[in-house]
Amino acid sequence: MSDPLIATVLLGLLIALLALGVWVALALFIVGLVAILAFANPPAGLVLATTIWGHSHSWSLAALPLFILMGEILLRSRLSEDMFHGLAPWLGRLPGRLLHVNVFGSAIFAAVSGSSAATAATIGRMAVPELLRRGYPRDMVIGTLAGSATLGLLIPPSIILIVYGVATDQSIARLFIAGVVPGLVLTALFSGYVMLRGLLDPRIAPDPGEHAGWREKLAALRRLLPVVLLIAGVIGSIYTGIASPTDAAALGVVLSALIAALSGSFSWRLFGEALLSATRTSAMIAFILAAAAFLSIAMGFVGLPRNLAAWISSLGLGKYELLAALTLFFVVMGCFLDGISVVVLTTSIILPMVEAAGIDPMWFGIYLVIVVEMSQITPPVGFNLFVIQGLTGIDILSVARAALPFFLLLLVGVVLITAFPGLVTWLPAAMAAR
Repeated sequence: MSDPLIATVLLGLLIALLALGVWVALALFIVGLVAILAFANPPAGLVLATTIWGHSHSWSLAALPLFILMGEILLRSRLSEDMFHGLAPWLGRLPGRLLHVNVFGSAIFAAVSGSSAATAATIGRMAVPELLRRGYPRDMVIGTLAGSATLGLLIPPSIILIVYGVATDQSIARLFIAGVVPGLVLTALFSGYVMLRGLLDPRIAPDPGEHAGWREKLAALRRLLPVVLLIAGVIGSIYTGIASPTDAAALGVVLSALIAALSGSFSWRLFGEALLSATRTSAMIAFILAAAAFLSIAMGFVGLPRNLAAWISSLGLGKYELLAALTLFFVVMGCFLDGISVVVLTTSIILPMVEAAGIDPMWFGIYLVIVVEMSQITPPVGFNLFVIQGLTGIDILSVARAALPFFLLLLVGVVLITAFPGLVTWLPAAMAAR
C-alpha cells in the first residue's frame, strides 16, 4: 500500500474515533496499534510497553503536575480580587480605562498559572461582573478577557510549552525564556487595541468622575505584592539558573499555598479540591503524552514522518509558504481538539519537515503555541469560549464574535515573530551568553 493511502487510512481512523467520542489518548493508542499490526512488523505489545515506560518517567514532566497544582490553588484564592483592586487605580486614566484590567490581569496571572482556561476563570470571576456593573459594553468586556486569557498558554510557566518540550526533547527552560518577549508583544497589541477603541469611541469606557491619587495608587500596589513575589520566586529562579523548571514548580506550589493561606480565603477543603483537580488534569495529560509517544514510534516503524517530510520537500514550498499552510492547518485542528492534543498529535509528523525547512525547533514551539492560542477562541471547541460562557451565561457564538478582534491580533503576532524571529530567539541567546 502506498504511503499517501496509508496516511489517509490512519487519519480517517483517527477522525472517526474522535468523532465517536473516544478519548483522545485511547484513539491514539488504537491508531498506533493498527499502524504497527497492519503496516509494519515489530511486536506491538513490546513496543507499547517500552514506549509507555520510557516516556512516563521523565524528570522534566514532573514540573507539569506541580505547575497545574499551583494554578489550581491560586484559582481558589482571593488573588483575582486583589489583582483587580491593585490594577484599577493605575489604569483609570488610559484610553479604555478599566478594560485594561482584563489585559494586564491576564498577563500577570498567566505568569503564575500556565493555563489559559485557569486565567480566564480567575480574572473573569472578578472582572466581568465588576466591569459590567460599571457600564462597560459587554462585547468589549468579554472580548478582552477571551483574547487576553490565551496568554496563559505562552507566558511562562506554560503547561503547553512543557508538553512541547517533552514531546520534542527541547529545553523547557529555554522555551520558557523564549516565550517572554512574544508574550509581552501580544500584551502590548491587546492593550494598544483597547486604547485605540477608547480613543475612537470614548463611550466604551465610562468616566467614573474621580480618579485615584498617588496615595491610593501606592496603597493599591500592596495588593499586587504577593503575586509579584510569586512570579519573582518561580520565574526568577529559572532565569537565574538557581532552579530547574521542576524545582521552580515545587517552589511555586509552596509559595502559592502560603499566599492563599495568608489571604484568609483558603482552607484544607479547598486545598483538597485543588489537589484532586490537579491530579485529574495531570493524569489526562500524561495519558495523552504516553499515547502520542506510542503513535510517534508506530509512525516511525511505518516510515510515514520521513516519507511525508520528503514529499513536502518535493513540493518546493518556501519557509513562509510552509508556515502559512501550517497556520491554517493548526487553526482548523484547534477548532476540534484542545491545545495539548494538537501539540502531541502533530509534532512527531510535522517537526521533521520543519527542521528540513531550516526552522529552529525552539522558535517553532513558540509559533505553535501562538497558533494554538488562536484556536482557543474559535468555535466550536474554543476552550476559553466555554469558560467565559460558563461565567456569563452568554451563548458561545456571541462570545466568539466578541473575541474575533483578538484572534486577528494573535494572527498579527504570528506575522511579527515570523518577520522578526529575534523576538523569540534573542532572549534565550542572551541568557545563554551570560
